Amino acid sequence: MTRGLLTGFLLLFAFWLGGLLWFAGAIPRAVEDATSKTDTIVVLTGGSDRLSQGLALLSEGRAEKLFVSGVYRGIEVRELLDLVQDSPSNLECCVAIGYEADNTRGNALETADWIAEQGYGSLRLVTANYHMPRSLLEFRRVLPDIEIIAHPVFPETYHQEDWWRWPGSTRLLISEYDKYLLALLLALLESSR
Repeated sequence: MTRGLLTGFLLLFAFWLGGLLWFAGAIPRAVEDATSKTDTIVVLTGGSDRLSQGLALLSEGRAEKLFVSGVYRGIEVRELLDLVQDSPSNLECCVAIGYEADNTRGNALETADWIAEQGYGSLRLVTANYHMPRSLLEFRRVLPDIEIIAHPVFPETYHQEDWWRWPGSTRLLISEYDKYLLALLLALLESSR
């Protein structure tokens, strides 16, 4: 390996590492706005406590409707509510399910279609704290005129304060950061067309 190539690689790695540290610091540590009411609550499937948090927000009156994006085909609202044992059965009327999404970009597109059908202008986005930066990037790109309030949940399995000491948290953070960079690159390419 030539010296110039090695220097370029080290410089690129230093930028990547600096970005990773910035990304780790950008992950929400608290819910900044827990009380504002929105038209709807959107829950992204794929992690612990997301659905139960969304249902709790719905039962507290933070929105009139809850949309769960990325649900496996064949699962109905009643089955989803049964998964969360504390969920009141009277919420069944106020929950809608999307089956099309299989990734974060798909969640944003699926939600955008549903929001347009409903005529809503604001949403509260519920997902894991480590997933929130990429989710907000994708949702704001697809829904630029919709007010989005981030409502992160905090999985016990992700050690935010000392992530570098926990191999699972480190892998998760690096994976999310790399996906964030890819989503950012795609957004930049899309906007330059």
